Amino acid sequence: MHWLYLLLALGALLLAITTVHGWLLLLSLLAALALFVAWIRGWYLERIGGRQQDELAMIDPVELRRLRELVEARKREAANPPPQDPTSPSA
Repeated sequence: MHWLYLLLALGALLLAITTVHGWLLLLSLLAALALFVAWIRGWYLERIGGRQQDELAMIDPVELRRLRELVEARKREAANPPPQDPTSPSA
């Protein structure tokens, strides 16, 4: 329904072009600007802004716990490297 603001903004611009009164020109240009901003805002909210997601709900708790355990296992492995075999050649 935000497209209606665009049509009204175009109508206000048409009025601004055809008027001979200065005060009506200023008023219609301000109205066109405000309606154009309302159209842009509505378009943005429809495309991008209306899809606000909860970042915490994006990963379920089971998957989050599995990822945490994986990170902890990697930290433990990095802190305690396995002993090297003395018979193997060094790289």
